[in-house]
Parts: sequence; structure tokens; C-alpha cells
Amino acid sequence: MTEWYLLLLVISLFVVAYIPRVFPMLYFTHRKVPKWFSEWMKYVPVALFAALAFKDVFITHEHLDIAWNIKIVAMLFVAGVAYKTRSMALSVITGLASVFLLSML
Repeated sequence: MTEWYLLLLVISLFVVAYIPRVFPMLYFTHRKVPKWFSEWMKYVPVALFAALAFKDVFITHEHLDIAWNIKIVAMLFVAGVAYKTRSMALSVITGLASVFLLSML
């Protein structure tokens, strides 16, 4: 691979990654976003996080794993700490510590 090829590859990847980010910003700069769309967009981060968390907690080796799954117990600990403290750092530490300690049992 030549240096020009790599430079062209990097520039192409930049353009492909940049366009989906800048297009909505340019489109909605001169238009008013409908209220229903704004309300709906509030749930997107929660839905994405829930999908990622569900896959990590309940799916192992391409199969649904519910019985004897320590990640479910750890998830319950994290949910309790997150609800009580509203602290992201404490929730992450609780999750890491509970998975570590439960895996030692």
C-alpha cells in the first residue's frame, strides 16, 4: 500500500463518518423540529443503552442465558445503586465489583 492510498482511505473514512453527523445539523438549522419528534428523540439513548445492556447481560455464546447468570444479579445491584445514588461512577464501580465478587463464588 502506498502512502497516497492510505491518505485517500483516511479521507474517505472521514467523509463517510462526517456526512451523517453534519447533514441533520444543516437540515434542521432552518427548519423547526416537530414537537412529537423532539419527544420521541428523548427515548433513543435509553433504548440504545437498554438494547446493549440486554445483549451483554442475557446473551452468552449466541444463546439466551437466564439460569445461574451472575450478570443478572450484578445488574440488580447496579439498578439499586443507580436508583438510590443517581451516580454513574458509583454504578459502574458497583457493577464491576459485583461481577468480580460473584464470579469468585
